[in-house]
Amino acid sequence: MGLGRSVGFTNGVRRALGQDKEAADTFATRLTELLGYFTGDQQTHPGVHALPSEGQPISPFILATGAGADIAAAFGLPLVAGGPRATEAITRYRTDFRPSRWSPHPYVIVAATIAVADTTEQARRLLLPEAWATAHSRTHGEFPALRSPEDVLAMDLTPRERTLLAEASRGQLHGTPTEMATALDDLITRTGADEVLVTLSTHSREDMLTSYRHLATAARN
Repeated sequence: MGLGRSVGFTNGVRRALGQDKEAADTFATRLTELLGYFTGDQQTHPGVHALPSEGQPISPFILATGAGADIAAAFGLPLVAGGPRATEAITRYRTDFRPSRWSPHPYVIVAATIAVADTTEQARRLLLPEAWATAHSRTHGEFPALRSPEDVLAMDLTPRERTLLAEASRGQLHGTPTEMATALDDLITRTGADEVLVTLSTHSREDMLTSYRHLATAARN
């Protein structure tokens, strides 16, 4: 919906979009206003109606890693959660959930970055391009084009970049189809996920497609 502190991701893009890190402080207020345009009862701008959205039966989801899960529970909205803190956030969400016109019960989609290959090491390397790009954005303020795993491994990274690279990789899953079948079972059991949203961004499109094929095999097993 274009709300919250994650819009734009880097500081330069946030400023260009008129956002800042303090956007999280007004998220609940702006969410109330936005949902009101769909229900037709928003009070922030009396007399203003959004067409053709008004009256449309949309399914809004809150993407959250921390406090956003509490807002999703308070508003009675489905939740998309991921990252190392997801399990804790999901537990709070289910405990505090208030049924609403949007959802009568808690609904959780767990987002996970998953890489699958013939060997565990090959799968781990598939995660390096995106993790490096994330670390680079934290230190340079922009996302670069993805580099190959070989390029990333050959880079002379600063201690801070290495720390950020490790942080960007935290919580991601990688392994062989057999290993990922077990990991998926564990993820679903641990989180009680209603759905799992899988993503993988890597340098080689063919490697990405092969990973998804392996993952499909793992899921069927």
